[in-house]
Amino acid sequence: MADNDEQVLPIPNLALQQHLFEVIRPGSSNAAKESAKTALLKGIEEDEMAPYYASIIDSPEPHISKALKRDDALLKKLKAKNDETLELMEKQLKVNEENEGETEVNQVLRQKAAYLAKIGDKTRAVEAHKVAIEKAAGLGARLDLTMALVRIGLFHGDPKVTMDNIAKAKALVEEGGDWERRNRLKVYEGYHLLSIRDFKQGGELLLDALSTFTATELLDYNQFITLTVLANTLTLPRPELKKKIINSPEVLQVVDDIPHIGAYTNALYSCDYAAFFRALADVEQTHLLTSRVLAPHARYYVREMRIIAYAQLLESYRSLTLDNMANAFGVSAGFIDAELSRFIATGRLPAVIDRVQGVVETRRPDLLSGSYSKLLKDGDLLLNSLQRLSRQVL
Repeated sequence: MADNDEQVLPIPNLALQQHLFEVIRPGSSNAAKESAKTALLKGIEEDEMAPYYASIIDSPEPHISKALKRDDALLKKLKAKNDETLELMEKQLKVNEENEGETEVNQVLRQKAAYLAKIGDKTRAVEAHKVAIEKAAGLGARLDLTMALVRIGLFHGDPKVTMDNIAKAKALVEEGGDWERRNRLKVYEGYHLLSIRDFKQGGELLLDALSTFTATELLDYNQFITLTVLANTLTLPRPELKKKIINSPEVLQVVDDIPHIGAYTNALYSCDYAAFFRALADVEQTHLLTSRVLAPHARYYVREMRIIAYAQLLESYRSLTLDNMANAFGVSAGFIDAELSRFIATGRLPAVIDRVQGVVETRRPDLLSGSYSKLLKDGDLLLNSLQRLSRQVL
């Protein structure tokens, strides 16, 4: 944890969990698995992560326990380093309690909490952070420690630790948190919301932090832009997508360095649906299925984006042949028929299919008739309420 003029360190390092995800991901290539495994082991050794390493090799889930080869010598070495470092901290803490002031005591408490988080000891790290928060003198220090607890929750996939401490951090921010911490917290919360499939609110928070992103301890800038673009392409209306994403200086600065993202958003906005379908497939393989955060929601995301594209095309026509729609999306008429039938049946698309004529007819809601029906319904409810009230009075 750092003061305003210091960089916040990636503790715990969420990149390692992404490496582990790549190692155990079924669709990952052998080359990708080996690269991720090498990076994972390197990070474990550099951060002296005995508890984290043990949690992998001793996992009750076979696909996780087999991710890394068991190396008892490595585990023993890491545990020895952990024990030595924590013992030194305990000694320093006692010395400071006996001879120094609260500032020096609090400093060691924060160091101990950070070290336990770094080595992946979730239970002890959470408790150590709670102790450090109780002893912390300033609002900024308490907020930094609370946000570190959010990172611990995100690292270990613990939604309770994550959500509880996001709520606490938001309360602290309202007490007087500076703009930099406010914006970092938006990224933390947005990242968490995407992990639980709240793309709308999560996307809004990431978009709010677009011009002031500093949360590099959580993810790098290109990863942040990728998540921001993907979330908001799903939720923003077409004019807003152009204004806030496609024409965003922050997005334009790096979009060429991120595979498929630029083609994806531009194809949807420009109504090039065949190119959009190809780009969506590329995005699924490159950014959705490979992401620890987004992979659980990949099928949902792809389905919703297809619905958006279909609805966008149908809005421009009263009717359209299945063949024309198939040509527009670069797929077969049978594929379009099956997809539209499913989405129409579940009420996701306002249309009907005339299979005899091979035509899709749109069914736009009549807003005036709808408003009139609602007025009649509300009027009936009001009259019924007045009648019941009059009977009670009489």
